[in-house]
Amino acid sequence: MSKKSRIILFDLDGTLIDSTEAILYSFRRSHELMGTRPPADEEIKSLVGHPLGEMFEATGVEREKVESYVGAYRECYSGVHTRMTRLLPGVKEALHRAAEDARLAVVTTKTGKYSLELLEHFSIAELFETLVGSEDVSRHKPHPEPLLKALSQMGFSSEKCYMVGDRCMDMLAASAAGVEGVGVDWGYAHENELSSCASFVCKSVNEAVTLILGS
Repeated sequence: MSKKSRIILFDLDGTLIDSTEAILYSFRRSHELMGTRPPADEEIKSLVGHPLGEMFEATGVEREKVESYVGAYRECYSGVHTRMTRLLPGVKEALHRAAEDARLAVVTTKTGKYSLELLEHFSIAELFETLVGSEDVSRHKPHPEPLLKALSQMGFSSEKCYMVGDRCMDMLAASAAGVEGVGVDWGYAHENELSSCASFVCKSVNEAVTLILGS
């Protein structure tokens, strides 16, 4: 059993990576393949972090057609996700520093398969003990189930636990799971959104890791 006294759970999109280009491209292309007009980019970006099916339904796709759109999206995304995604500034260094004193995990609404491929692409997969993706739970953030599943898989006992994310859904899930929420405001959150839901708001993952390791 690890003697590290902290566990840090990280969201993925908008927290560790910027996958905006890949998401927008795949969203637009899925509408083209389905013969419909895609929503505006800003509307799509406002929904990043929600499960993919919910994103399509929220932008006007009829419920009975959502799975067809999701299938088209994933076919597009699988061909571009590594090429069109970048690791956010300073993240790799911050994660290596965090891993020296904390146990790390990723908790995301992105599909686990693509999440792992991206973590491997950026050579950071080995830093995380576990990954909880959208297919691993029946209820998504802001419900606490994804966070609680990650902690269970890690054999959580008495460690201090933190959730680092860029949306209020991350912070609300943290609160419901009894985990300290640390927001980073360089992601998809609307201006001042995190101030209403996070215990702490930082400018970057590096700043968030510094705060957590100093607590």
